[in-house]
Amino acid sequence: MAAVTAEASEVGAQAALLDVNNIEVIYDHVILVLKGVSLSVPEGGIVALLGANGAGKTTTLKAISNLLRAERGEVTKGSIELAGERVQALTPNDLVKRGVIQVMEGRHCFEHLTVEENLLTGAYTRGGDRAGIQQDLDMVYSYFPRLKERRGSQAGYTSGGEQQMTAIGRALMSRPKMILLDEPSMGLAPQLVEQIFEIVKRINEEEGVSILLAEQNTNIALKYARYGYILENGRVVLDGEAKALRENEDVKEFYLGLSGSDRRSYRDVKHYKRRKRWLS
Repeated sequence: MAAVTAEASEVGAQAALLDVNNIEVIYDHVILVLKGVSLSVPEGGIVALLGANGAGKTTTLKAISNLLRAERGEVTKGSIELAGERVQALTPNDLVKRGVIQVMEGRHCFEHLTVEENLLTGAYTRGGDRAGIQQDLDMVYSYFPRLKERRGSQAGYTSGGEQQMTAIGRALMSRPKMILLDEPSMGLAPQLVEQIFEIVKRINEEEGVSILLAEQNTNIALKYARYGYILENGRVVLDGEAKALRENEDVKEFYLGLSGSDRRSYRDVKHYKRRKRWLS
């Protein structure tokens, strides 16, 4: 793992809501996917988990939300703590009740249900709190006015952007402390991506919901996150404040598509040399 930076100590100084400590994940008892991943999400923070497709971002989120077992995966080493308490033995349902909910990659909605019915499924753990549920439904519609217009439409017939809004809105209906947001920009037009991220920022600031954001679009993620971790092949190879990562020459070259006059293609640089430079 990358050496802890001075910026990392600042994150550690804040109250951590989530601590992932040196976890390893194995699928089918033989395939090692995560190799000693550690990260921290402060209470009320937005943290980005960055990397290319296959780097291990989704697996990390599923390890935190305890969804690995459904895919024959398991955390074999390390620990995952929520507010100082280990949560690896909890069921996904119990974890939702503790305030952690994952918005899955691919905008998963119940296609045969209406938009509003999808939103209401997010409140299933809250029992008969009708007044509170209605209040939160109004809150979701205030963040996503488009969903209010489409509330009676079947989710399967709405646009990709509307389905992403529905998925995030459904998560909000559970009154989460933390949302694990997986690839929210996938398949969406740039203008719509910006709109989604602006709403996520408002939710973070106005509702106090912590966000762990897994994203391939490094540029947009570092614009809204306060801290970031970069994964490669199941390992954290670099971490730091979002501003520092945006200004890092390696990040510019390999993830933001920016570099100086001696710009080289990604494939022209030997992987081990780049890692040696990052980890030195």
